[in-house]
Amino acid sequence: MAWLIVGAYITGITVAAAGTVAGVRPWWPVAVAVLVNAAAVTGLLVVSGDPLPWWAALAIGAAGPVAAALVLSVLPVPVVNPLQTWPVGSAVGVYTFLCVRGRPWWAWGGQVCIMAVCVGWATTTGQGTAYGLVISVISIGPLLMGTVFAYTIRPYATTIFRLRREATRQIADEAAAAAALSERDRQLHRLDELARPLLERIATGRPLDRDEMLQCRLLEAHLRDALRAPGLADPLITSAAQAARARGVEVVLLDDHGLDTAADDVRRRVVLAVADELHRAQSGSVTARILPPGRAQTASVLVSADAGTHRVEFGPDGHRVGPSA
Repeated sequence: MAWLIVGAYITGITVAAAGTVAGVRPWWPVAVAVLVNAAAVTGLLVVSGDPLPWWAALAIGAAGPVAAALVLSVLPVPVVNPLQTWPVGSAVGVYTFLCVRGRPWWAWGGQVCIMAVCVGWATTTGQGTAYGLVISVISIGPLLMGTVFAYTIRPYATTIFRLRREATRQIADEAAAAAALSERDRQLHRLDELARPLLERIATGRPLDRDEMLQCRLLEAHLRDALRAPGLADPLITSAAQAARARGVEVVLLDDHGLDTAADDVRRRVVLAVADELHRAQSGSVTARILPPGRAQTASVLVSADAGTHRVEFGPDGHRVGPSA
């Protein structure tokens, strides 16, 4: 709807300018005045902020006297058609909405400047100061009503927008809380599935055999991985890490969130490579780490074994940029 009003305004001033060119020489200042007014009314919509930024208010406020000066400078004296002074009346519509955007003083400043331009033009062309006042002072009434309207409505509008922001924030908070509760329930359910059998076995009071103790150590390591390296909590890595630990390999998984915003194919390449290193490790230790955001590499794997130590790094695309000894 707002753009329809702007379109109607621009169409109106264009028709007024085109239909009142009799005796106007040259005509290009009139065309420039149309563009200036069109830019001003468009700025009311495209420039964000409440109130309107001062620089935008200054530009919009100055558009009125600039357009008036351009048109009046090329009008015949006396004017052929009263509509030839269209910039004087068209500015009040822009200034009214400038008041609504929270900049009434800039609107009044522009109106005073238009009156000064009209008085100066009328005086220098021998038409008298009174004529300049007559053609410009009539815009004060609509602008005054717009100012009163703005001061009356803006407090209510501010309250409405504040309530809307609070409602949006409340909805976001509730959604975040619901997501957190859902994630907590999911984690509790997962923990129940993983830990309950061993906890029930421990609760019997009978000593654990070697296999059961190994299961406890593997479960503890798996839960630690889930907390310290959520970015590596993939079934491929989980199974590979458990198998490596069962072989006696020390596995450390760390996540500094460098892949949190990475594409799925990048994450997949890193996951497959880490799982491959874990599968190949027969002894020693494997430390896989997702690096912090902003690094040249996104992840690294350090493998230490009896045969030596090597390090593999992964670039932003998930491809290897190592290994290095």
